[in-house]
Amino acid sequence: MSLANYIKGNARLKKVFHWMLIPSDEARPRLWVRLFLNRFYHQKGRGVIIRSWVRMDVVPFNKFAIGNKSVIEDFSTINNGVGAVIIGHNSLIGLGNVIIGPVTIGDDVILAQNIVASGLNHNYNDISRPIRVQGVSTAPIVIEDNCWVGANAVITAGVTIGRQSIIAAGAVVTKNIPPYSVAVGNPARVIKKYDEEQQAWVKV
Repeated sequence: MSLANYIKGNARLKKVFHWMLIPSDEARPRLWVRLFLNRFYHQKGRGVIIRSWVRMDVVPFNKFAIGNKSVIEDFSTINNGVGAVIIGHNSLIGLGNVIIGPVTIGDDVILAQNIVASGLNHNYNDISRPIRVQGVSTAPIVIEDNCWVGANAVITAGVTIGRQSIIAAGAVVTKNIPPYSVAVGNPARVIKKYDEEQQAWVKV
């Protein structure tokens, strides 16, 4: 049995190691994790730019990877505490984005400003107890290659946005979006699809 599996299988030991990485009731890792451990543990491609004012709530027990020549702009938050965050090559995470795993972003994706993509939901089954003590559930978000997501959009847990799609500014994506689609509104709905024969975007 590996050391990692041994720790995961021992509830008390797991709690101690978690506390060493992240202070109790907080999401941000301890300074030594951010400065030293993550630097050597996670995958970072060539020519990556992560701006100075990005909040990297990244821990070593879940994957974080970012591909070649991708950029994360200032005032964004990246959190892999409950699921991996994987960003492909040549992708842009715009100003003020919040990415909470599990989230996979493909190659050549553009996320504009103030987008929230969260694969996390808080459980609330027992109204006699505070929400914060009822745990969380996760469902992966996937944004496939060459998508463009407009400013202030929200992408909810469990959603896949198909390749070559456009999500309009302010849209709330609660269901899967097929490839080669334009989606708008709250909840987001597809209003156009790309027609290969006509070589044009066609209303649906």
